[in-house]
Amino acid sequence: MSFEQEWAELRAAAAARGAMQINSVPAEGGGGNSGDLVVNRDDLGAIGNDAYDLRVKVSREGDHARPATFDAAIALTNGNFTSGSAVLKVHDRWNTHLKTLLDSLAHISNHLDYTKAQHAKDDVKIEGDLAPISKLTEYMN
Repeated sequence: MSFEQEWAELRAAAAARGAMQINSVPAEGGGGNSGDLVVNRDDLGAIGNDAYDLRVKVSREGDHARPATFDAAIALTNGNFTSGSAVLKVHDRWNTHLKTLLDSLAHISNHLDYTKAQHAKDDVKIEGDLAPISKLTEYMN
């Protein structure tokens, strides 16, 4: 059998399976669908709030090292210790990593809050779009 023949058979079989899935309804009690599209995204909002709370805590607690390392670097440098520049590098890297972490937490929080709000808007739009269809169904019955 050539590749083209085998490919055509596989495509036909997949199309037949797809048609059966689309054109059939699960037996009563099977499938677990109520017929309505329901998406609960409270978990997204909760995770977004947790990310925000963590950002606030990390911002407050993570900043304790900044003034201490800076003061130590200045004192060591003024005392002619060569380790002063190394401590200043630690200070700068700490600030860079802290800012990256805070930005990432803010991004997570904002994205999940946006996603939750967008799902709510989508649900309202879907319900609005379905209303005319439901009205037509009343006339057809």
